[in-house]
Amino acid sequence: MPEVTTPYVTGTPCWVDLMAKDQQAALDFYRDLFGWQGQPGPAEFGGYAVCQLNGKAAAGIGPAMAPEGMPTPPTVWTSYLAGSDAQATQDAIVAAGGTLLVPVMDVGSLGRMLIAADPQGAVFGVWQAVDFSGAQVVNEPGALTWNELHTSDIKGATAFYGEAFGIEMEPVEGDIEYWELKIGGRPVGGATLLSNDPPGTPAHWLTYFAVDDVDSTVDALVRTGGTVLAPPFDMVAGRMAVAADPQGAPFAMIKVTAM
Repeated sequence: MPEVTTPYVTGTPCWVDLMAKDQQAALDFYRDLFGWQGQPGPAEFGGYAVCQLNGKAAAGIGPAMAPEGMPTPPTVWTSYLAGSDAQATQDAIVAAGGTLLVPVMDVGSLGRMLIAADPQGAVFGVWQAVDFSGAQVVNEPGALTWNELHTSDIKGATAFYGEAFGIEMEPVEGDIEYWELKIGGRPVGGATLLSNDPPGTPAHWLTYFAVDDVDSTVDALVRTGGTVLAPPFDMVAGRMAVAADPQGAPFAMIKVTAM
């Protein structure tokens, strides 16, 4: 199992979570789909559940909540980028033209977090690890394997994420519509043009989970109430599909081709 045993470098996607209107239904769905084990957590953390894959933290699922008088946030997966100093990162995000949605807050002794949107509107989180570093297993069937920015402005996104996180964005050789996000020369994610999405899709980060068989996983998803947004297809990295869970949260599944 590809276990993560070293701290995530600043700017690297390190965690994903879902705020669901029906937390238990989401926990049941992803348990059946990916084999996760999780249950609502303590009230002091809002019931947030850390889902485990073979005993290692894989993703979070919490109950959707909103301040009084505010609408409940959409049911979506949020990608978190690692930050060594959440307050300094928050300041850098604002200085680079981002919008602060949830200011820096302490999460017990686990770490510090914030939620923001880039200048094109793509929402993401920042996680400063203390006792909890983030995903403990990646690139394994049922685990997080890729995070992808969908943006209308590659030039603007390059400037923003470079200034706020030190992320470099480089075009993939031979592909005029895909970029790699790199930290210190190492790929940590991808970016694509929003024009490749259905009309009206807002800028966003798409979470990819690894699976051992895309087609059979899609069949299981449909049987348990999920929706197929892009049927299984072959692409340069392997075979993938895009789907939404029964509460509408989009995500991608991929079986990466062995190199």
